[in-house]
Amino acid sequence: MRLFSLRRLYESVRLGWLRFHLANPHYQFLFDTPPPNEWVSIDCETTGLSVQNDEVISIGAVKIVGNKVMLSERLELLIKPSKLVSEQSIKIHRLRERDVAGGLDQDEAMKILMEFIGSRPLVGYYLEFDLAMLNKTIWRMLGFGLPQSKFEVSSMYYEYKNRQLPVALRGGNIDLRFSTIMADLNLPLREAHDAMNDAVMTAMAFIKLQQLLKE
Repeated sequence: MRLFSLRRLYESVRLGWLRFHLANPHYQFLFDTPPPNEWVSIDCETTGLSVQNDEVISIGAVKIVGNKVMLSERLELLIKPSKLVSEQSIKIHRLRERDVAGGLDQDEAMKILMEFIGSRPLVGYYLEFDLAMLNKTIWRMLGFGLPQSKFEVSSMYYEYKNRQLPVALRGGNIDLRFSTIMADLNLPLREAHDAMNDAVMTAMAFIKLQQLLKE
């Protein structure tokens, strides 16, 4: 109980500090009280895997309300990159130069994304990479990265599987591949490496893992 209180205190102080240092007051809404039992699942496709050198070219995001994935409340964005999309990346996400040539610029896409997310916590699979890519642009707009609390599906799955092991065996390696997680949770697989599909599948995994971890 005390640890929970300390975490809440830390989060309150963290958000207060960020709000005080917000570069653009237009984005004050990011610090509103989040709607209860709502999250946003997010996924990105990029020109490559280098946070320093590559760029986001596609974003998929969908709202989660309670135990439902709100497919009617989703966001799909294509973003025009300032550099060539690598052949290796095209093989993964199938987005070619001409597919993103008419996309939004980075700043406009991030503005739309932040307005869609609002103050809702974020959900993702290996979310750290996606946020590192998004925050390269968002940092210029806010003075920091997205401030919302985050839920990493692979970490939730690791905790769930770890709890099932005898105490002496806990803390070992667990297969965290996305296909493994979806199969083990008995959830349907959509076509992978499409930002919207990945965001929807991640949302389903998040809902199922929340239920399992409560049990």
